Parts: sequence; C-alpha cells; structure tokens
Amino acid sequence: MTEHEQYTPGPARVAEVRKEGEKWTLILVRELRQSPEKVWQALTDPAQLREWAPFDVDRSLGAVGTVQLTWAGTPKPIETTVTRADAPRVLEYSDTRWELEAFGGGTRLKLWHSIDRRFISMGAAGWHISFDVLERFLAGQPIGRIVGGDAMKVGWQRLNAEYAEQFGIETPSLGPKAHSKS
Repeated sequence: MTEHEQYTPGPARVAEVRKEGEKWTLILVRELRQSPEKVWQALTDPAQLREWAPFDVDRSLGAVGTVQLTWAGTPKPIETTVTRADAPRVLEYSDTRWELEAFGGGTRLKLWHSIDRRFISMGAAGWHISFDVLERFLAGQPIGRIVGGDAMKVGWQRLNAEYAEQFGIETPSLGPKAHSKS
C-alpha cells in the first residue's frame, strides 16, 4: 500500500471566505510544529514545493521578481511576480499571500488565496490536502504531492462538499478544467 493509499484527510477545518463580487478570498490557517524559517523554506524552495504544493516554479519564491509557475495538471506555465518576500513572515505572488507567525514553538501559517467564487470549496479542499502533505513533509514523513486524480482517490470530493456546506454554497460539480488550480 502506498503512502497516498494510506492517507485520508480529516474533516474540513474552519475556513474563512471574504466576498468581493465574483472574486472571493479563501483564508486557511494551519498550525505547524516547525519554525517559521523551516516553513518559509518549504514555501519558497522549488524542490520542497514539488513535495507538497499543487504547482511547480522555475526559481525560488524567496525573492521579489518574475517567476514561471505551473499548476499541476496544466500544460503551460504562467508568468507571475513575487511582489513581497519578507522572510520568514510574508510571501505574496499572483493571487496568493502567505503569512507566517511564530506560535507555540512552531508556526501559524495563514494562506490568503483569491479565487473565483464558483471554485471556492474546490480550492479549500485542494489546499486542505496540500496542507496535510506539507505537514507530513515538514515532519520528515513525506507522502508526495497529492493533486488532480490522486486527490480524488483520497477524499477531495468529501472535503469539497464539507467546505461548500461550511461556506453556505451549493457543492460545485467538477467540470473538465475545474480542478486545474489546487
């Protein structure tokens, strides 16, 4: 049995949604046991991102500037710009903001992700799984990135429904391109 087959995500966690027209901002928080410096490396280093994140980058996200970002399952990279890289506290690029705060000997990690309202619960489900994989990676128990079809096999659909209920929206159905981001 592979690590993916042994992994089952827990129930949806409390998440926040800020609504502005068609673009909503998903806010997820996870408390990690590792220091902000170690978490920062996992958020910025391309090799570490490949272990848990739903995208690849062509360079470190730890410095301001242009980067090529390729979401898992998509054929082409998109050019985006790291607009803020204040190690180990704040990282901003594209429609994503990460905040790291020392907390209880570890890190409180907060993700702000701007996303089309139609896909907000899908994004929450995808990031939930990615955060679980990140936690295991940082703990020295990597299980490998879980995205796309692999996420479907481990409970993504259940999480999507749970987050939709939490956000007070109808559970969206998965269209042909709906799962390309997260």
